[in-house]
Amino acid sequence: MINNILSALQTGRPHDAEQLCRAELAVRPNDADLTLFLAIALQQQGRLAEAVPLYAGLVERHPDSALHWGNYATALRSAGREPEAAAAYARALELEPENVEQLTNLGLLQIGRREFPAARETLLRAHALDPASPAIRIHAARACSVCRDSRAEELIRPWRDWTELDDVLQLELADLQLVLGEANIARVLLEELVARAPGHLSARLLLAAVHERVNDLDGAEVLLDEIQRAWPVLDEEATRELTHQRAKIALRRGQLADARRLLELAGPRTDDDYAHFFTLAETCDKLRDYPAALAALHEAHARQIDELRVNAPQRFAPGAPILPAAVERIGVEAFRRWPVLSAPDAAHSPVFIVGYPRSGTTLLEQMLDAHPALQSMDERPFFTILSDQLADYGIRVPQDLEQLDQSACDELRKGYVSLVCSKIQRRWSAQLVDKNPLNMLWLPLIHRMFPHAKFILALRHPCDVLISNYMQNFRAAPLAVASASLEKLAEAYVTAMRCWLHDVEVFQPDVFVSRYEELVADPERQTRRIADFLGLEDATPLLRFDQRARDKGFIATPSYAQVTQPVNRKGLDRWRRYREALAPALPVLEPMLRHWGYSVDTD
Repeated sequence: MINNILSALQTGRPHDAEQLCRAELAVRPNDADLTLFLAIALQQQGRLAEAVPLYAGLVERHPDSALHWGNYATALRSAGREPEAAAAYARALELEPENVEQLTNLGLLQIGRREFPAARETLLRAHALDPASPAIRIHAARACSVCRDSRAEELIRPWRDWTELDDVLQLELADLQLVLGEANIARVLLEELVARAPGHLSARLLLAAVHERVNDLDGAEVLLDEIQRAWPVLDEEATRELTHQRAKIALRRGQLADARRLLELAGPRTDDDYAHFFTLAETCDKLRDYPAALAALHEAHARQIDELRVNAPQRFAPGAPILPAAVERIGVEAFRRWPVLSAPDAAHSPVFIVGYPRSGTTLLEQMLDAHPALQSMDERPFFTILSDQLADYGIRVPQDLEQLDQSACDELRKGYVSLVCSKIQRRWSAQLVDKNPLNMLWLPLIHRMFPHAKFILALRHPCDVLISNYMQNFRAAPLAVASASLEKLAEAYVTAMRCWLHDVEVFQPDVFVSRYEELVADPERQTRRIADFLGLEDATPLLRFDQRARDKGFIATPSYAQVTQPVNRKGLDRWRRYREALAPALPVLEPMLRHWGYSVDTD
């Protein structure tokens, strides 16, 4: 009889299983296995109100059974009784701490309750016990991603080896790849999913968003039109998402009034949809409705900070530094104790583009990437990763860099190359361009690894930098927290610049200072100067960067829409429109304004 019941449950015949269980329970009313199978049969039929009491009775009669507590927890979760489900999962794990299934279920419950830091720890425990499970890796990566934990990328790195993901997991993996800056991978995953499941609305909507993100606006519109034809009536959630995507495309096409109308019609998709307000602020700014832009930005940052206080609480601990990498400094005397080691020359070292975000680093990167002798990559926090790896061995950056010998530095360079090759198909005939603005804070580590490397420091009027940063929806937690207000942004800018200026004085790197204002005023002359600095004979490819950027499709920075356009002067003196809002930040910014020779006088 038990075999018949199991067969009915496994072959999707829960009603038959129920009848068999009830017949046997009439004879053996206290049989735990039959009670469990009946509860499962009822749950499979969606009759949770009947199933939950049966599970409750089992845990009452067998309080030391992790299996019964886990089943009870899952039923409670399905019934929407989440606090009770969490307590039941906790009891199951007390009884069986290494039960991967229950850890995963608890982690999913915590994600559903938006308890992402707790979910991260739970799912990383499950991953440590079952590192080969794609489902656990994807769920753990989701929790890490929300917590701005760099382990998210590592968790889903083996995605190419995973086969037969179900639709739900493949959609989640695609969404994660997009969030983590891998739009082309997301596109592959979504196209495969849509091909096998044409009626998967969420996959189609996300695929349309990916097309916009890789600068295929026509393709995005075609997909949205197809969705509206196939689903003439959409639920509220899907309607808002589609309207938002229409608004984003209208904004990209310069149809500003339409974009604003659509955004205001849709409203935020969820309570924590701060991205909506960033897009609305950008639209209002371009429409020259600056008070509305500021109001939208205040709302965007308030919602983003509320989320970060929960998901990245360490950023708000008392005394937490505004830019952690800028805290420790190394002096001239300490630098003199560094052993002299062999290292690549300038031609065989990366070219590093640095500068505070929104200073024109992406423009410079795309210019250099357009040259056949150079190869860039989307910005990656490689030196943060290398620093974390050194910390695992008790080496603090920069204080302990003098401890690194030849072998250690060789291994660091190999690790760096491995990270690069995990992101791009390396052209070994081309010199690498590494653009990450806040690599300016990692100069000691970079100098230890590549002491002969050339740097291009992107400069822009600090007030324009502040306003532009304030308008960005940064994913990196330090930047998002630093952008919470214009005063805090000014503090972060000055902190980063003081760190850079200190390190430049100590290490004396080979630096070319590229001022954004000069670059857009006379691009031919400035690109010629950059080419001379890098030893490039022909500077003309640098001026064709916009076509190269359009050909690339995906660019993983907030500037992705701007750098597909030719050089223009639209970004100059933008700060003057927001002078009143900037006023409290100017005293903080004043030392750097003076140092770099920028003025805030009216003219």
